Amino acid sequence: MASSSSSPPPPPPKLPIPGRRNILITSALPYVNNVPHLGNIIGCVLSADVFARYCRLRGYNALYICGTDEYGTATETKAMEEKCSPKEICDKYHAIHDEVYKWFDIKFDKFGRTSSPQQTEICQAIFHELMKNNWLSENTMQQLYCDTCQRFLADRLVEGACPTQGCTNKAARGDQCDNCSHMLNPTELIDPKCKVCKNTPHIRETDHLFLELPLLKDKLVNYINDTSVAGMWSQNAIQATNAWLKEGLKPRCITRDLKWGVPVPMEKYKDKVFYVWFDAPIGYVSITASYTPEWEKWWKNPDNVELFQFMGKDNVPFHTIMFPSTLLGTGENWTMMKTISVTEYLNYEAGKFSKSKGIGVFGNDAKNTNIPPEVWRFYLLMSRPEASDTLFTWTDLQAKLNSELVHNLGNFINRVLSFVAKPAGAGYGSIIPDAPGAESHPSTSELADKISKRVDQYLDAMEKVKLKQGLKIAMSISDEGNAYLQGSEFWRLYKEDPISCAIVIKTSVGLVYLLTCLLEPFMPSFSNEVLRQLNLSPEENLSFSEEKGESVKAKTPWDFLPAGHKIGRPTPLFEELKDDIVSEYRKKYAGSQAERSSKVADAQATKIANQLRSTTLSEGGSKKEQKKQSGSSKSKAEVSVAKLDIRVGLIRKAEKHPDADSLYVEEIDVGEEDPRAVVSGLVKYIPLEEMQNRKVCVLCNLKPVAMRGIKSHAMVLAASSDDHTKVELVEPPAGAAVGERVTFAGYSGEPEASLSGKSKVWEKLAADLHSNGELVACYKDVPFTTSAGVCKVKTIANGEIR
Repeated sequence: MASSSSSPPPPPPKLPIPGRRNILITSALPYVNNVPHLGNIIGCVLSADVFARYCRLRGYNALYICGTDEYGTATETKAMEEKCSPKEICDKYHAIHDEVYKWFDIKFDKFGRTSSPQQTEICQAIFHELMKNNWLSENTMQQLYCDTCQRFLADRLVEGACPTQGCTNKAARGDQCDNCSHMLNPTELIDPKCKVCKNTPHIRETDHLFLELPLLKDKLVNYINDTSVAGMWSQNAIQATNAWLKEGLKPRCITRDLKWGVPVPMEKYKDKVFYVWFDAPIGYVSITASYTPEWEKWWKNPDNVELFQFMGKDNVPFHTIMFPSTLLGTGENWTMMKTISVTEYLNYEAGKFSKSKGIGVFGNDAKNTNIPPEVWRFYLLMSRPEASDTLFTWTDLQAKLNSELVHNLGNFINRVLSFVAKPAGAGYGSIIPDAPGAESHPSTSELADKISKRVDQYLDAMEKVKLKQGLKIAMSISDEGNAYLQGSEFWRLYKEDPISCAIVIKTSVGLVYLLTCLLEPFMPSFSNEVLRQLNLSPEENLSFSEEKGESVKAKTPWDFLPAGHKIGRPTPLFEELKDDIVSEYRKKYAGSQAERSSKVADAQATKIANQLRSTTLSEGGSKKEQKKQSGSSKSKAEVSVAKLDIRVGLIRKAEKHPDADSLYVEEIDVGEEDPRAVVSGLVKYIPLEEMQNRKVCVLCNLKPVAMRGIKSHAMVLAASSDDHTKVELVEPPAGAAVGERVTFAGYSGEPEASLSGKSKVWEKLAADLHSNGELVACYKDVPFTTSAGVCKVKTIANGEIR
């Protein structure tokens, strides 16, 4: 008899359910010979996890399969380097990958491995079907053979001088030169050497098996034409696939002279294994087979199962050309990939992430930073390189954490729940109040319309696997919540209009719950913590399905949680990332992993960090003058963007200048007793009606200047296109408080009382003000930041701000 302390049995394996939406999700199998870096994580496993969590949230029957890709030359090579067997390498790195992904809250239904009996069985079965259907051919190849090792050498087991003209690399691999990036064949290398014994191999002929892609082209093209449209393939996947088709399909070798791999089940080829590009995608099937013996209900059920696949752009041809051709060639009724979601590259600071060179932040590094996994997930997904390469920088991570998570999302939730938790007389004693008549409360009704539209947009983006867009839409609901809460002046209503206050608070608590659901795919540990503070169970309450009518409640957010429900104890959800910590991390993770402990790398990282934290603009002058300045007690202060007094302003009134057709005169509230008069040359760019009652960014410490008889006491900041034909105002988020100062992460200090013309501080700093590719207003790469988030422009990317 089992003891009462024994753990419950695992749930039975998921299988497709008739009448339900059954979704099979895979992410590219990470190669097992290294620790994954942040670019690998966002490129496949994290993106797929977000979509899988979204599917579960919506009530779909979703199965998320992944695992380590373990066969091939790279594993054999790594095993030689570490003086162990390929299996020992795979055991070691599979455990590392598993630990990293668990820390990142990535929830696989099965995280398996390709070095399994199921992989051999299914791979060989597919091979036999291809052979039976005459889609395979034999061909003779010239290959390097090592007499000392008595074996043909796979491409990565050979090194030599690169044959490319002008390249000086003496240690190019047999498949690629890392110096000039040219793809190579081992037989092209000059003075090749066997990596195992260092002796010179010679060319011998050997037979190999080929998949006849040209003969399968018609079947493949029909599949691509139909599915790329129906499955809404990402544009980069379509482009990469069409490039291969345009170049012309050629027979592809599917065998290799290796020991570590799936054996080819033919006597003639008993010393060969299947090439990793052929067997690795079959790993999705074999890992499902290790999850359930009824795997065919997922993989041979195209009428009832939708297959979604996630990967980086370098993996596209294997999933849109090779793997589909393999499955089509069997003639069996396979579940073929419906939707493919492909990322470009996430780059690191000034260069590229590199597993081979150890450059960038790796999964185990992230774990050691004390930055919580939900922050890493949020930042990587906000930076997801969906249409073009994106850049990881520590200052950007700091800015997004501090502005979006701390001052926007965390601030909204904590304000709402803390007010509910206050004792009666100051709050509601932790009991959610009733809100009769909420639907006819003007600002609440207006908010509900906005939220309902945002939720529809969120669902549309997520169904189309536009994950970054989905996250931004969800975060905009927090923006709306902040603006609604602040605009209601709930602290005043509590005493003066208790009925309206109860409506505002119950609606705001509903938004907290809504945000908890919509953000769970992106930040699951955040959602679990908010549910704990709401005194709700994640297992019972985390759902947003049509079937249960939960998505309809977005039209009436005050109905999400019942009156009388007692919430738990609110606590802050996020902590700010301080400048000194950012500087420390930039220094710690500069250079390659091998260099990080060296004094040279430390010195370089310190220099870079110091340059980014406080930029010193040279005042010029002779050596004599510099010496004089260094010895002076009145040495000039560094010119920092913190010297600019940029505030959130509200245009109360705008009208045409009485004596100038091109100028507006605005009355702008910048948080002072009286509004400031400001003259702006915006008439030909922005209609007068669009200048009324809108928030703007205002530079408040410029010296006042008369413009056609009216003195201007500040300057409204705007971005202009390259040809200066288009101008747009820099806009703070809706929830930003009028009069609050716009800040820049990493730059601290008080603004100057007045920017004198002689020092030209404004002119020098203005040169680095611009809108970036994501329409965020920035100084260098640091966003204009308010308590409610970052400031943006509508459409002008990479425009100068003046």
